[in-house]
Amino acid sequence: MNKNRIVITGIGSVTSVGNTVPETWAGLLSGKSGIDLISRFDTSGFSVKIAAEVKNFDPTQIISSKEARRLDPFCHYALAASHEAIVHSGLEIDKLDLTRVGTLIGSGIGGIATLENQVLKLSAEGPSRVSPFLVPMMIGDMASGAVSIKYGFKGPNFGVVSACATGTHTIGEAFHILKRGHADVVVTGGSEACVTPISLAGFSAMKALSVQNQNPAQASRPFDAQRSGFVLGEGAGVIVLETLDHATRRNADILAEIIGYAASADAYHITSPDPENRGAIQALKIVMEESNLNPNNIDYINAHGTGTLLNDRNETNAIKKVLGDTAYSIPVTSTKSLTGHALGAAGAIESIICIKSICDNIIPGTYNYENKDPECDLDYVPNKSLNKDVNIALNLNFGFGGHNAVIALKHYEN
Repeated sequence: MNKNRIVITGIGSVTSVGNTVPETWAGLLSGKSGIDLISRFDTSGFSVKIAAEVKNFDPTQIISSKEARRLDPFCHYALAASHEAIVHSGLEIDKLDLTRVGTLIGSGIGGIATLENQVLKLSAEGPSRVSPFLVPMMIGDMASGAVSIKYGFKGPNFGVVSACATGTHTIGEAFHILKRGHADVVVTGGSEACVTPISLAGFSAMKALSVQNQNPAQASRPFDAQRSGFVLGEGAGVIVLETLDHATRRNADILAEIIGYAASADAYHITSPDPENRGAIQALKIVMEESNLNPNNIDYINAHGTGTLLNDRNETNAIKKVLGDTAYSIPVTSTKSLTGHALGAAGAIESIICIKSICDNIIPGTYNYENKDPECDLDYVPNKSLNKDVNIALNLNFGFGGHNAVIALKHYEN
């Protein structure tokens, strides 16, 4: 692996808090919650009636109505976030060697809304009525495919699937592609459109979701002693990664730099984290070593922080085991308290939050943190934003199947 430095030159997002990065960032800093009663379908009979839905989103602002009908909403969100990130980066498509531009955008469960709708059609009307677009609308790699086709990007192109670690894994794999010299630019991130009846029913059956329907905005309570599960969310986060040489040649505005990435497995259980936190600890240690960091170097951690009993406790323990006593002086926040849990998009959205914290020297807090849990005893920056110089930030994400992903981001310096 060569010594290429890899930098970030553009960011774009669609979240329950706002349909662009500026809208989302302003909302997070002000404590705006994207969580409310579900408006998209009738929740009668469901024990859970809340989610963090994307709102007032119109895909025809990015693509034609015909194209929109042939793509699942998770692709709509990916295209919108990619458009914002590419415009923000200042990339001039007609001046690029498109064979050197990659597209890596992952999704945890892909076009589940399309699959659900077509299964209902199959049941009601028979196989002849199933859409010929079912398969390309459903498969999880199609966000990458759609963005590549729209812009003509001919470099490495695929989608990572690792449940709730997808977004961070995808960015990390794009980082490695660039480090190996296999591309000059990669448009990368994650997208999810999972607020559907079958998703809600499935996660509810697992007892993974908060049932605090009476107070939707207070339902996501990461690290709080009264947390009772996560809130299903959706959206997309996309970043433009470039080699430093490429970004410098075109005089790009550099937002931040990726200095390390690690992936590991718990090899323990399909949904529960390893109680000894070995996989998370391993990933954190690898990132620290690869990035040549010691605990005192870390200014901010955006935690996975789902609001489930096991994740929050285990994540806290892993951070303490790797960072020691220094862990108590590092702000550790979960922005899922406002955005909900966007599954495969979460890591990409939260990486963008780390980038914004580095750029603006402000950290969005963990909202709805009111009751201290003795097993979750770090500085979670309760219910407010924190002004703080952020030079280095870590983003942590974990997924069903025992997947662990961590990336380290740094303020860019020549």
